[in-house]
Amino acid sequence: MPAHACPSHHACDDSWEEIKSKRRIRAENEVEANKLVNNYRFGFRKWKSHVTERPFEDRSEVVKELYSELNVIKPHTAPGHLITCGNVAYVFLFGWWVSLVYFLVGILMLITVTGVPYAKLCWKLSCYFLWPFGNSIHQIGNTLRRCCERMPECECPIEGLEDASPVLLPSPTDSTVPEMVEQPAHTPYWRRFSTYVWLLLGYPPLVVTHFLVCFLSWILVFTIPVAKMNARTMGVILLLAPEDVSVSTCSHRKYQSYETRALLCCYHATNWYYYKYAVDGINVFAVNLLPLVIIAMVIGYIDKENQFASSEVKFTIAICSIIPLSYYIGMGIASISAQSNFAVGAVVNATFGSITELTFYITALLRGHQAANLCLQEVVKAALTGTLLGCILFIPGICMIIGGLRHSEQRFSSRCTGVSSSLLFISVGGVFAPTLFSKAYGNLVCDACTNSTGGNSTSNSSGPFICHNCHYDVKNGTLFRDHVEPLVYTVCALLPVAYIIGLIFTLKTHSHIYDIHVEEGQVTSHHGAVVHWSRWRSLVILIMATVLMSACADLATEHIQPILNQPNISQYFIGVTVLAMVPEIPEIVNGIQFALQNNISLSLEVGSCIAVQVCMLQIPILVLFNAFYDVGFVLLFSDLHLWTSIFSVILVNYIFMDGKSDYFQGTALVVVYLILMALYYFAPSPAGC
Repeated sequence: MPAHACPSHHACDDSWEEIKSKRRIRAENEVEANKLVNNYRFGFRKWKSHVTERPFEDRSEVVKELYSELNVIKPHTAPGHLITCGNVAYVFLFGWWVSLVYFLVGILMLITVTGVPYAKLCWKLSCYFLWPFGNSIHQIGNTLRRCCERMPECECPIEGLEDASPVLLPSPTDSTVPEMVEQPAHTPYWRRFSTYVWLLLGYPPLVVTHFLVCFLSWILVFTIPVAKMNARTMGVILLLAPEDVSVSTCSHRKYQSYETRALLCCYHATNWYYYKYAVDGINVFAVNLLPLVIIAMVIGYIDKENQFASSEVKFTIAICSIIPLSYYIGMGIASISAQSNFAVGAVVNATFGSITELTFYITALLRGHQAANLCLQEVVKAALTGTLLGCILFIPGICMIIGGLRHSEQRFSSRCTGVSSSLLFISVGGVFAPTLFSKAYGNLVCDACTNSTGGNSTSNSSGPFICHNCHYDVKNGTLFRDHVEPLVYTVCALLPVAYIIGLIFTLKTHSHIYDIHVEEGQVTSHHGAVVHWSRWRSLVILIMATVLMSACADLATEHIQPILNQPNISQYFIGVTVLAMVPEIPEIVNGIQFALQNNISLSLEVGSCIAVQVCMLQIPILVLFNAFYDVGFVLLFSDLHLWTSIFSVILVNYIFMDGKSDYFQGTALVVVYLILMALYYFAPSPAGC
């Protein structure tokens, strides 16, 4: 090493130790370790979410609160701490009208006479749901209930209980109670006439009310505590006998004894950390978007005449439904790869890794061929270019910005990114080689030419000509059949070979470049890990998601024409933005999460891996599909696609050279991406559209 390259020997050692430490990963179990190692493998999908259940006791206090059942009473909670913006917003959004419904149902039950106990319960719950924070609902045991019926003003205290047990549990069998006069036994709950009056008249409107609140608060995500509170009330509290339910305030808790059980106690209506909440390993946002798939199917295949929804609405819902399906496909790929050996994981990633984009592209080409609509072919090319630009510029850029704002400067291995950069150069050069060839040897044809005097191209007038809609015509004559088409097939045969060589280089012969290993003592046994999805379940979900993806892509392409007919928006712009980037939203989220954890190398690999797969796998598959079933797809791109892609690859390689990233470099990439999108927005629509 030259003397000027390292100021001191210790500095070099510190730098080397820092790099080595970044290559060590920690995992709770063997399955998670396999998933993390797969993240660093070339050609494998990068996945941030856990594929196994994490031990609850190892989670942070913030995360534990997200998954609490709202039945823990916190001691010494000051009432002033409960007055928050979220709690006040609850009163205006839900509290007042839920309380009003309970009050009206209480009047209804009072009129029935037999439902008087339920009327009293409804009025208590009316006050509770107006401001439930800090108050609690308990289930009273049999002995305590007899005591309270005998002496209603008695609070039956037990010294020191509130401080010793925040969660009130049933009493032990050997506890003693004061002797009292035996009261007549109550009729069992399900043998009372009042129970069925309540279930027929009072319970249904309250179920509808709570279900509506559950739905709205769950969709808002950050108000999930309100959804839990209403779900518990609907499923547990309202099905208890009214004499078994006690409502206590934070200042005066009644009947806190060994024979009471806390059913509900909520302190905050909102929690901003609920963006981390997951259901069976799937993020809550993806779960909330899943019903869009059903809605898209219903309105798309039933409302054929657009009586209830326009084509624009159907297209929007179909495109948005691709987001959760992409997330489920990613989770399925990561789960199978983490539980299988390297060969199975490589096959699954190669098979399903690009299934989202390929499904849409093939569906669009088929529909365009059937309708003799050349616009859809141009839209597919625009979507391919948009995916390439988004993965090269936008995904790394936004990850650098967010990661740089949190960690100031982040480092990554320039040699590791150099492998992806080299493959990007090869892939982009190969994909656009037929386009460059056609421009070098094709004939420039213009639809209309006029000179300054107003004469057309057939007149003998002299002077400069103004021509419109000029393009290189390669299909007339023998140029395309004898030269361009063989070149396309040659390139599409070589690109997958280059991809396989990249896999062998990074995973076998030169795997030491990544040098990823799990720290000793961090991994538990594989048998102790509880996976969210087994291999068979993951495979079934992958197949189902792929089928639904095909249906949604079919609906999107069926109703895309009104969007393409918008006079103020170029078809190029629709392809490079909406159709290209919407399926990549889960990947963008993964990249941002990696950047926040100071793992910018994986954030950069997210975009590079997709870009390489677009050029080396997706485009050759489309050409192969067109060879067996001619849908008119020709691997010739417009000038705008050609030069924006080449410029983007050169720029991103220049940014990645020093192995460092910060928010300024990320801003440069995002600004360049937005400038290119502005070019597409103001560009004229493709010829024939």
